[in-house]
Amino acid sequence: MIAATLMQAMLVARVRAAIPEVAVFDAAPVRGHRPYVLIDTPALGDWGTKDAAGREGRVVVQAFDTGERPERLRDLAARVEAAVLSAPAELAGWRVASLVFLRGRIAREGEGRWVAVAEFRVRMLAV
Repeated sequence: MIAATLMQAMLVARVRAAIPEVAVFDAAPVRGHRPYVLIDTPALGDWGTKDAAGREGRVVVQAFDTGERPERLRDLAARVEAAVLSAPAELAGWRVASLVFLRGRIAREGEGRWVAVAEFRVRMLAV
């Protein structure tokens, strides 16, 4: 499997385990009922060294919810962030050198609809 697919699958599993009451998807759902979490496929580029293949990239995680105010979404976003940042360092054939939070935002999508977006940087080396 390619590094991006491995990273996405691992994060989906981590978030599902940490927040079992919310659906977690690896692609935009056709009929997803809010609240749910979407973990996009990471966009990775080269981060190799002379003697090891490496990847660096961005992972975007979105949480969707409804309500008059985003209190529940704030809690969900914090739990998602904690689950992502506690991810294991070992993947099949790769070692995660770093996984850090870059930025996050909660925004209204329309009447009573909210989205929280968090972006993380990941750096991985082949083992």
